[in-house]
Amino acid sequence: MSDSNPNPSRDCVVVTGASRGIGAAIAVALAQQGRHVACLSRSGALPAVPGVNEVLAARWIGLKADVTQAGDVAKACRQLADDGWRVTGLVNNAGVHVEAPSAELTLDTWNQMMDANATSVVTACQAVYPQLVAAGGGVIVNIGSFFDKLGVKRNLAYCASKAAVGAITRVLAVEWASKGIKVIDVAPGYIQTDLNADAMAPGGPLRAYLDKRIPGRQPGTAADVGALVATLFSPAGGFLTGETIYVDGGQGIAH
Repeated sequence: MSDSNPNPSRDCVVVTGASRGIGAAIAVALAQQGRHVACLSRSGALPAVPGVNEVLAARWIGLKADVTQAGDVAKACRQLADDGWRVTGLVNNAGVHVEAPSAELTLDTWNQMMDANATSVVTACQAVYPQLVAAGGGVIVNIGSFFDKLGVKRNLAYCASKAAVGAITRVLAVEWASKGIKVIDVAPGYIQTDLNADAMAPGGPLRAYLDKRIPGRQPGTAADVGALVATLFSPAGGFLTGETIYVDGGQGIAH
């Protein structure tokens, strides 16, 4: 990334789906690094994270954007530029998960999943590309899933969409490397967030299943994913690009 920016305090990282869950945790971790974060969501609300101090919250910029609408992220990026911000990174976190028997999966549901989880990654990357080039480079982190390598019943569209995220990551990493842009896929396993806390609670059927399948006998947290993503924006991730990093506590490889 270029060091020629005359005002690095006006740099920011765009995070989609940042109002809650993993996206909110990523926004916290990046702010803890001292970065400004453009927090995109359908509502435009700032991340809902209890106990965040005012110093961190002051680093967040709330913007409305529906990633399934191709022009929304581009519009948000133009607004940031008009307000004097320079985009130096992107985290494609927004997505949806819908289950259905494969034999009964409707084309509408298939398209919904692909649009939200894969096509949106392409359009958001395209939206920030000119600004990353102008900045001398940057980092794109795509949030995939460890389902990309598994055969999960009733998850045909979801698994396919997340496998597409890995492919998109690899192609863009190779194609945009000459512009100083790194692209990385972070693929979480079962992660406990405010959105699924009840299902993940000890004693429930899902938690009982995970206790058997995850070697460490507990799911990850949104903060685990946020901390890893933030690391990829630090010098520690300097020579890493094009890879998929699985954050699943070893579940995907456990026999």
